[in-house]
Amino acid sequence: MLMNVAWTSLLHAIFYQRRIKPWYVSGGTGYGRRYERVDGEHKHWELAECMRQYWQGSNPAERRNLEFFLALRNKIEHRDFPELDPALYGECQAMLMNFEDVLVKEFGTDYALADDLGIALQFSVFRPAEQEKALRRLEGSAVSDVREFIRKFRADLPPEILESSDFSLKVFLIPKLANTSGAADLSVEFIPYDATKPEEMESLSRVTAIIKEKQVAVASKGLLKPSIVVELVSSRLPYRFTMHTHTKAWQRYGVRPDGKSTQPQQTRQDFCVYDELAGVYGYTPAWVDFLCKKLADPAEFETVTGKAPTRPPAHRDDPGT
Repeated sequence: MLMNVAWTSLLHAIFYQRRIKPWYVSGGTGYGRRYERVDGEHKHWELAECMRQYWQGSNPAERRNLEFFLALRNKIEHRDFPELDPALYGECQAMLMNFEDVLVKEFGTDYALADDLGIALQFSVFRPAEQEKALRRLEGSAVSDVREFIRKFRADLPPEILESSDFSLKVFLIPKLANTSGAADLSVEFIPYDATKPEEMESLSRVTAIIKEKQVAVASKGLLKPSIVVELVSSRLPYRFTMHTHTKAWQRYGVRPDGKSTQPQQTRQDFCVYDELAGVYGYTPAWVDFLCKKLADPAEFETVTGKAPTRPPAHRDDPGT
């Protein structure tokens, strides 16, 4: 709620700086334009209208992140669901950083919030038990509508938005070592990807892979077997969808590594989770939604599978067979 108010205020300030009045018009044009009033004050654009005016026809990840929280605020209204927190850390952190990016872009570095914004650290010592409790509460009927909204919103996003740090910031925290007392003044430091330093980037990739291996979720609760995924997608697609098609799909979208990988846990967590105990992969309902949306396009279906889509064979009990 507070960040929705903050974004609204920021966008209003930007419009005023551009000599644009962020007010609703009731009639007239030019100097004769009349504006709507509420209790004698001009009726300002709410956040949704501010977003439309600021980004116009473009839909960057920053905008989709803000749309997500605007809709989530309306969905939750005045209810309190702290059990949602673990599922939304990435989006929340991205929302804060996007706010500062726009603030600095529009008003300069003097207004940067670097000294006032921190990273929300979730300490691993406490996280597993508390997250498990939160996930159990999240399964309750009281938040089922909100949970379904979050799942569907993410499933409807194109991969490039879903994976963008401007939509959801996901980081690995690597302990910093310093030889002198003044060599590590920053407790947290962001290292941007730099293609001109391949060896350094490769080194970081190896370190983050080790950390990810230790912390990745392996629970199978709520996950779907591949056969169930095939069954669900087949029931919603007008085309024939088989286990072979499913394999082609997870390969195409990079959802999980192949069977020979030495790091099977490196999956797209929104779509697939590796069960270390059973040695199998489980898929999320969001993966089913994603497949149904993407493969409904015949051209995309052919790109993924290498073959034009075909209609499933009619059931022998159907009329006319």
